[in-house]
Amino acid sequence: MLKLLFLSTPVGSLGSGQGGGVELTIQNVAQELQKRGHLLEVVAPQNSVLKGIKVKTIEGNHQIAVQTQTRDVPICLPTNSVLANMWEYARQVQNNYDLIVNFAFDWLPFYLTPFFARPIAHFISMGSMTEASDRIMNKVAQKYPNTIGVYTKSQAASFPFADLCHILGSGLDLSLYQFCPQPQNYLAWLGRIAPEKALEDAVAASKITGIPLKIFGKIQEGDYWQQIQQDFPEAPIEYMGFFQTEKLQKYLGQSRALLMTPRWLEAFGNVAIEALACGVPVIAYRRGGPTEIIRDNQTGFLVEPDSIPGLVEAIEKIDQIERKNCRQQAEGEYSLKALGERFEAWFYKILSI
Repeated sequence: MLKLLFLSTPVGSLGSGQGGGVELTIQNVAQELQKRGHLLEVVAPQNSVLKGIKVKTIEGNHQIAVQTQTRDVPICLPTNSVLANMWEYARQVQNNYDLIVNFAFDWLPFYLTPFFARPIAHFISMGSMTEASDRIMNKVAQKYPNTIGVYTKSQAASFPFADLCHILGSGLDLSLYQFCPQPQNYLAWLGRIAPEKALEDAVAASKITGIPLKIFGKIQEGDYWQQIQQDFPEAPIEYMGFFQTEKLQKYLGQSRALLMTPRWLEAFGNVAIEALACGVPVIAYRRGGPTEIIRDNQTGFLVEPDSIPGLVEAIEKIDQIERKNCRQQAEGEYSLKALGERFEAWFYKILSI
């Protein structure tokens, strides 16, 4: 049995959607490891909620999301930083735990690593984003072997320490996702509404095909969302809001396909396996994590990055995909049991050094 302290993303409360896919990863990894008998506490910003998991909430100002910044951005902490406050708490209680697990994509936790008495495992949830982060992560990877975990090989390849990364993938509580064999006539798009996700490409494809698009997720940048509405006033789109899993999977499962249109290198794409778990094929740009998830022509289609015609062509042949194959792939590759085994083995390897 391990005693584990998880340090969450500092960009928003868990359950708010501000943290993107890493929120779901924290929930699922914590849930499965607790089920396996490990003792676990999660430290997260105020108002955070996890189902069935003990959460120590910390006050303070949220960190600016790194994907909204340039590669040469200087290291910066806001006044009364929730990130700094979370790690001060971790410092105080570290002796109660065997291992600290960092889920924050930020410079500070990596910098602090040598100053902690307890080992720290770092799960990196994005590809290379800033020069400063790459440098400090590389130092930690070199000095503390086996302590860097990532979702995919594509993500790891974006870093100078790719060969030192543990590939951990992702997983879902599949009991929460119901298979839908007969979809309704609409497409789905799911994620943070921000420029790097390129929602406008999915909207353009929806307009061209005439198939309605239901949009799910947190509006992270309001001006960006307003611009899309102005640019595509006649597109058949509907913003549904940010839903928790139970409500989300009902709507997602009834869609004909999920569109994934990121401009950046998507580290994994939890939304892809959520769709597959419902039996929904995924149409995604051939970029980053989705290339390692989607079985082209079997559980979806991979298209040329940033190609709206490619999206349209894939949408027009989406009915060629057997929806049962999507669910079967999720069951075979993305169960919580498999995810828990990978993380558990990684933690034991770190502690055996």
